[in-house]
Amino acid sequence: MTDSELSECKALAKKIRKHVLRMVCAGKSGHIGSMLSTADIYPVLYKKILKVDPKNPKWSERDRFLLSKGHGGAALLACLAEEGFFPMDWLDRYYCDDGKLSGHISHHIPGVEFSTGSLGHGLPVACGMAMAAKRDGADYRIFLMSSDGDLNEGSTWEAIMLAGQHHWDNLTMLVDYNRLQALGNSEDIIDLEKLGPKLEMFGWKAIEADGHDPAAVEAALSKLPLEKGKPSAVIFRTVKGKGVSFMENDYKWHYGGLTEELRDKALAEVEAL
Repeated sequence: MTDSELSECKALAKKIRKHVLRMVCAGKSGHIGSMLSTADIYPVLYKKILKVDPKNPKWSERDRFLLSKGHGGAALLACLAEEGFFPMDWLDRYYCDDGKLSGHISHHIPGVEFSTGSLGHGLPVACGMAMAAKRDGADYRIFLMSSDGDLNEGSTWEAIMLAGQHHWDNLTMLVDYNRLQALGNSEDIIDLEKLGPKLEMFGWKAIEADGHDPAAVEAALSKLPLEKGKPSAVIFRTVKGKGVSFMENDYKWHYGGLTEELRDKALAEVEAL
């Protein structure tokens, strides 16, 4: 990644964080911690990795990206708006009765492949897409973002076993591994460690990367599949609420609203990043 590309990705991540803060304040609720932990990943995905066309979101040869942790969708929506998939002013009425954007992402929005929110649904659908692509001899790839809570679901692990069994190396799972979820530390709820070796036991190739370093994100995703004949998993070590000091690593910011005062305080911190 060149210096200019790195600067571009960092600038977009800052914009995404600002949008998220304003969106959650306007909508009076949202899963803000889970949005901020992914804000450094989307710029690299959409500027460097995914083969997509904002002017033709349903292009048949596009790469498919699914967000299984659909509750954190505002960060993805902010990125899609910045990339030109839909008008920027849609963000202003996020989670509002008269708006186009729901709290959890919807496939009715250009650039969104699948409606998600109830955890455990994303990877099974991604597996179906990977199987279809293989059977059709298509070159497009399937990417999915999962999370701690999503990996607590049995249906997710059934899909993990299925993908490894059938060698779908056109499938990549990104894990927003911030080690927190709605009710506390993941290790106190269902401990996922050692996650990489567990995935590899089911026939995947797994690596870890810093989810807040754009260069590390690109390096992890630039040589897919990680191993021919195996689905890939990139476990991004992230911080819930990243970029806002009073939210970072605090599960109490998993879900909630923002007063204008707290919004402005958070915006000032993000601006200083």
